Amino acid sequence: MARVRYGARTEAEIAAAREKSAKLPDIWSIGVVAVWESDPDVVAAVLPPPLKPADRPLVRANISKVDLPGYPLGAGSVAVAAQHDGVEGWYPLVMPMTLERALTGGREVFGEPKKLGEVTVERDGLVVRAALARHGIAFVEVRGAVDRALPLPEPTRKTDFYFKFLPAVDGSGFDVDPVLVHCTRNEKVRKLEHITGDVVLRESMYDPVADLPVRRIVEITIGEKTTDQQGRVVERVSAQALLPYIHQRYDDPLQILDAPPEGSSGGRG
Repeated sequence: MARVRYGARTEAEIAAAREKSAKLPDIWSIGVVAVWESDPDVVAAVLPPPLKPADRPLVRANISKVDLPGYPLGAGSVAVAAQHDGVEGWYPLVMPMTLERALTGGREVFGEPKKLGEVTVERDGLVVRAALARHGIAFVEVRGAVDRALPLPEPTRKTDFYFKFLPAVDGSGFDVDPVLVHCTRNEKVRKLEHITGDVVLRESMYDPVADLPVRRIVEITIGEKTTDQQGRVVERVSAQALLPYIHQRYDDPLQILDAPPEGSSGGRG
């Protein structure tokens, strides 16, 4: 019988796939990072418990092009500064990716709020433009010009906070209690430049980052970096406390809040 591709993989095939993924070389990206101070009440309002606001109400937009062999990728995020149990980090609200391949692992393994979108990083001499767009709206745009080189930072470890959950089959909430994930990234930078420019936030009903106003730009940079990441579950969280925030993850929150009619084949698409 010919190989059935949906059939079970052998133990040897599974082991070979794990070995291959464990030996990935450094993958470098070119990206723009903009950090600004926003309204502290707004930043606090978007943080599900048990996350708490950091000492400063910072927002970070990260917009990158990643040189994956055979799969050039655009990747981005908009995150707010947060803390949990003494750990300082960032809580991403949206993470646009240009390829489905980049969505599945992040969402299903770590609980990252990834969605398909458009990512632009353009440089013409000293002039730089970077943007994140979905549904035809560039909801974040960073514009400016490189004015100086910056010293390379030492390798650093950064933390992102994610909530991993499964919507309940009957539409009542979650199948099991959600978990809070600490995702740590070891970051190395080989080139870094400062940009003088601005951040434009455009209204979008799907990605309402315009609610996080730019009170003061802290820094805009463009650089080349590589990162790895590891995640760990730190605690189970209250389903009731998280439920009011799950609309952050979906364009149509009704998709997971209503159960399919009895006898139907599924809910909303």
